[in-house]
Amino acid sequence: MHKQRDNALIRWGIFVGVAAGLFALLWIGWSLVTRHYEGRGDSIRSDTSVAVGLRGAATSLDLFDEDSDAAEAAGRALIGNVYETLVTCDQSNTLQAGLASDWTVSDDGLTYTFTIRSGVEFSNGHTLDSADVVYSLQRAVNSGASDVDELGALSSVEAPDASTVVITLSSPNPTLPRTLSGRLGVVFDEQASIDYADEAVGSGPFTVGRFREGESITLERNESYWADASVPASVTLTYYDDDTSMINALQDGTIELAIPSTASAADAVAADPTITVATGASTSSVVLVFNNSTDAITSDEQVRKAARHALDLDAIVESQPDAAQALGGPLTPLEPGYEDLTGLYPYDPAQTQSMLSYFAYGYLGTVHLVASHDYQELADTIVQQLQAGGFDVRLEVLADGEVNDRIAADDYDMVIIETAGGDNARGFSSSQSPYHYEDEAAQQAYAQAMAATNDTDFQEGMRAYARVLGEDAASGWLYARQCTVVAKSTVSGYPTAMVDRRLPLASVTTQ
Repeated sequence: MHKQRDNALIRWGIFVGVAAGLFALLWIGWSLVTRHYEGRGDSIRSDTSVAVGLRGAATSLDLFDEDSDAAEAAGRALIGNVYETLVTCDQSNTLQAGLASDWTVSDDGLTYTFTIRSGVEFSNGHTLDSADVVYSLQRAVNSGASDVDELGALSSVEAPDASTVVITLSSPNPTLPRTLSGRLGVVFDEQASIDYADEAVGSGPFTVGRFREGESITLERNESYWADASVPASVTLTYYDDDTSMINALQDGTIELAIPSTASAADAVAADPTITVATGASTSSVVLVFNNSTDAITSDEQVRKAARHALDLDAIVESQPDAAQALGGPLTPLEPGYEDLTGLYPYDPAQTQSMLSYFAYGYLGTVHLVASHDYQELADTIVQQLQAGGFDVRLEVLADGEVNDRIAADDYDMVIIETAGGDNARGFSSSQSPYHYEDEAAQQAYAQAMAATNDTDFQEGMRAYARVLGEDAASGWLYARQCTVVAKSTVSGYPTAMVDRRLPLASVTTQ
């Protein structure tokens, strides 16, 4: 079935206030020329059925659920499987064509033109075209999602014909293509009338066969998927309350693929010849955040730099099973502009002691370190290292929610957190962030990077911004995380990189 559309001029306007960006979005009219596409690539049939174990249960299928945890879980399960995006990323986090077969950007960085693939249909048979893209962007903006400002200063979105979308900005946003590889770039069916919390209609290799809230999602092959792919007949995502139960289920054959939340969970099966343990890179990192508000002792540059010298990053990476490599700045190796900055503050507790001797006795007081239960072992190590450098430290270990409350209330000097890709760098771009970091040079460097009109200048700008942050010891970056995937040896074709955020499963197969 194809959508029937007459040549028509459709006009609509939206004005949306986004508190974080304080900008208004004006969506202006477009002309839509009817195009119907016959024929498509058939997915290669496979009889494979795979059972996958995960943590972080999906309680909704809505990518824009008001509960951020629910929205994140839905995105992890559905994006790349049921829903597809205009732009996508490969396993090295490099941008690739998605539902847009290509795109161009004007020299001034203000106009992006996307060519929409021909021959693509949603799983309900509706043709996917430019009107669906415009509708989807409108839906994303109207959702009030916390990340909608990442679209930038949108001036207009036009669909001059069924295979072209033109996005015009009032100021450059070099991260727009990457933003459109996430939930803000998902293309929904404009004509589908569904409850997004319980249903999903996408253009991806799977459909949702069954959704058991908080328990499981069964994905079934989309028999008319547009791309050539050996898609398994079905994939069942089952959610577990803890890693131990998940690994037990893998051992007894209940599931064949497991994505534990902690790397150490794989230790129980490391010697099992029927099981393979694989690791992959992640854009997530673990950071010892310094409170830069004026009332915190860590707002003092000398204190921050002394703390950085006290941290033995090599020992920390060696002791943490989820650590891929040490970091000296806010970007991981998978992110644009990454540079190895670990040499800025080499481990030197004697230097820490020397720097702290500058302060009068009693001035520093006791440093208040906050950590969640997941990072208690790491926190203990950091306490020992800081104390060896001359700091007096009080450690408080709390539940995740309580840690967030302490950050919001500025009731900490240092806190151990895990950050997702991009969030780390943005967190230091404004004094209004939870870390209250304020440095004119750093914030000018970030503004310059975000004003870039091409990717080369953007990457150079982010590299300069990260170096300013690193040199100023804005925080204690510890390490880039790695993902762990545990599977029966008969399973292949599964992703390993960034599976903490996305889990594309169209290529999974079993022997």
